[in-house]
Amino acid sequence: MSGTVIHIGAAPAPFAGTALYLDGQTAGLRPAQLRIDEGAGVLVIRATGMTPPRWPLADVRAIPDQADPRRMVLAVTDDPVARLLVEDDETLRLLRARCPNLHRRPKPRGLWRLFLWALAALGAVALIVFLLVPLLANRLAEFLPPEGERALGEATLDQVRHAMDTTGIAPLPLCETGAGQAALAAMTDRLLARADLPYPLQVQVLDHPLINAFALPGGQVVLFRGLIEAAEHPDEIAGVLAHEIGHVAHRDPTRIALRSAGSVGVLGLLFGDFAGGAAVLFLTERLISATYTREAEAGADDYALSLLAEASIDPGALGVFFERLRRDNGETPGVLAHFMDHPATLDRIEKAANAPRPDALRPALDAAQWQALRGICGASPPPG
Repeated sequence: MSGTVIHIGAAPAPFAGTALYLDGQTAGLRPAQLRIDEGAGVLVIRATGMTPPRWPLADVRAIPDQADPRRMVLAVTDDPVARLLVEDDETLRLLRARCPNLHRRPKPRGLWRLFLWALAALGAVALIVFLLVPLLANRLAEFLPPEGERALGEATLDQVRHAMDTTGIAPLPLCETGAGQAALAAMTDRLLARADLPYPLQVQVLDHPLINAFALPGGQVVLFRGLIEAAEHPDEIAGVLAHEIGHVAHRDPTRIALRSAGSVGVLGLLFGDFAGGAAVLFLTERLISATYTREAEAGADDYALSLLAEASIDPGALGVFFERLRRDNGETPGVLAHFMDHPATLDRIEKAANAPRPDALRPALDAAQWQALRGICGASPPPG
């Protein structure tokens, strides 16, 4: 016998959902469980290793102009940096029903922002072009002016430095000791002797223990102090650097950025971040832990092995470094994540190990230069 179930009272059914959480202070998205505290009227976000944030339902907002309708990026009005990335259909449906002001626009914060918005409106043709960014990222990357890519990369690097700062006082510092910079330049120049890049390369080191490196749009490659300290030989750093140069040569970071940012986000980055702050925060995580296609990774591998061979640097050092870090660290950190996560990981390591070697191999740096590079952040270089 069937019947109708009637719920007495105004209380809705219990809410449960899933999302990815970005706190804006550390790099990386955390899997999160969502629930609603009905008594307090707040969204509770539970993720490993942190005190659950509590977002008032009335203050939850959807970031405007998102490229993919199958997912939504949410913010809360009293936190300018935290974000929720929601991709689960049921969670999206429930949040749309329970957050009354989800699509309410925030009040303008200054006349200068309104002025810049007016200027953006005058660029109607440019706006139309950038509305096509999510669908035409691969093709658009080939036509985007170099100055636009540089602006995109510089804005993202600035957010990386601010997001990873733990003091709350200043952005994460760049490592710029003279001898270390000279050693890094010597390694870079040697790799680039026969390289053909779409723009000048700029290599920088961030003073952070993370074992990571990544490429940004516009010819920027960023290494972390932790990566240099984890290496046992300069050829290992040269291998990682050559791999990231391969992504620069193929403009892979620009393609990821254009696919990840909405149209207003990209325009904001190119015209001074007047509308793209949320997009830059989103790009920060996407570019630090970029997951390239297998074709893009294979292209960067081949480019790196060619650069190393032409510079008379041992191409096998790249595979040796990645294999040792995987063995020593268990789960692969940072730069190695997009190398290791593909099904053909062992084949790629073996490919680097078996790459043809020039007859006369020379270390990427001599002993003095290697010590200088390991001390580029100003402290005494670690032993090794």
